[in-house]
Amino acid sequence: MPDAPPLIQPDRGQAASALHLIDKAGFAGFAKGLTGAQRAALGAQKFDGSASQVGIVPDGEGWFAVASVARASGLSSWCLARAAESLPAGTYRLADAEAGPALHGWLTAQYAFTRYKTPESPTGPRILVTRDAKAIAPALSEATAVALVRDLVNTPAEDMGPAALEAEAQRLAKAHGAVLEVVRGDSLAQDYPMIQAVGRAAAREHAPRLIHLAWGDESAPVLAIVGKGVCFDSGGLDIKPASGMLLMKKDMGGAAHALALAELVMGAGLRVRLHCWVPAVENAISGNAFRPGDVLRSRKGLSVEIGNTDAEGRLILGDALARACEDKPELLIDFATLTGAARVALGPDLPALMTRSDATAEALIAAGKAHDDPVWRLPLHDGYREYLNSDIADLNNTHTNGFAGASVAGLFLDRFVADGVDWAHFDTFAWRPVSKPGRPRGGEALGLRAAWHMIRQRFA
Repeated sequence: MPDAPPLIQPDRGQAASALHLIDKAGFAGFAKGLTGAQRAALGAQKFDGSASQVGIVPDGEGWFAVASVARASGLSSWCLARAAESLPAGTYRLADAEAGPALHGWLTAQYAFTRYKTPESPTGPRILVTRDAKAIAPALSEATAVALVRDLVNTPAEDMGPAALEAEAQRLAKAHGAVLEVVRGDSLAQDYPMIQAVGRAAAREHAPRLIHLAWGDESAPVLAIVGKGVCFDSGGLDIKPASGMLLMKKDMGGAAHALALAELVMGAGLRVRLHCWVPAVENAISGNAFRPGDVLRSRKGLSVEIGNTDAEGRLILGDALARACEDKPELLIDFATLTGAARVALGPDLPALMTRSDATAEALIAAGKAHDDPVWRLPLHDGYREYLNSDIADLNNTHTNGFAGASVAGLFLDRFVADGVDWAHFDTFAWRPVSKPGRPRGGEALGLRAAWHMIRQRFA
């Protein structure tokens, strides 16, 4: 997020334009207090209090702004997003309220991915002042985490390969005093054979690796976070069509979520022993690519028959989850852009959530609802475990009947999570196909805030 100057600042009485919040029901009463010229100005802007409208009202030699919001249940994260996107650059103060959760949308609305393209019409920042100074730092941290996910996902695979994910983890380690360990080469092949098999066909500069970031008091409860880091997914020898590859730069979206969540945990100083694991690969095609019908060893000792090389994410997660469980975590969360089936079932906005624990699921769902980051639980139904049976190995990495694809993928991962571990799996899209206020088209954090607020409450 832009931080010079900060987009939200303590209210010290500095000069600022007034911003009035109204809803559709209250517009008529608000308009009665305006002059005829002011009402005419709003009319010319077709402002009638409908959702997401923003208007400018002349006021003597100056002006003030009005923004329409839905206030039936208080302000949401997105109530100020349209205003932050469309108001002129400058400093603003809410006239009759505090922004509260809407600080988030004020920040995320001003996100722009500018690594390759200069904005056609650059504008200065919109700054909001608030009397609730204690809310500023948490809001900035969350918005920064969202921006990190967006930046990583939006970056093309040539510039966001496994080495780039490692560099991002190194940046976080240096910033927060964490320890970074990276396993690659012969050690990877020996200890994490499924990660190595999936990534071995990539060019040398995109060689596979397992990234491990450790932080916090070693005597504290262990929190493990795992993120799928497939930096580009061609489908392997079961190659995707061109249309299916078009967005595959985002197949490391799980890794982006894991790193952003790790930074939130470290930045808040939670009393946990954090282990963040990112298996980072490119699922490429060459003479040594793994093949349909191969049987792979895994770190856990299970053998896996490859029914489809395009179901590679679950393979690298299997090795990483098995390793994460060796530290006996009190809570294990993984993020992955894992299945198209989850998107068919839930669409782009709702991450599929699978857990072993009803209490953990309820806590994550409640945190998502409270912070405008909804998730939806799908089952880990025991009756579908047989779909992964193999005639020659302990399990297959795919099933052929087409049913319950997201849940079956979750059941595959479940085989690599140790018994008794409190585990939650997010099958997230990590992408927004259509812009909404505060949420531009492109890479997106979906499930991040739900997980963060649940973790913060659990380990505070």
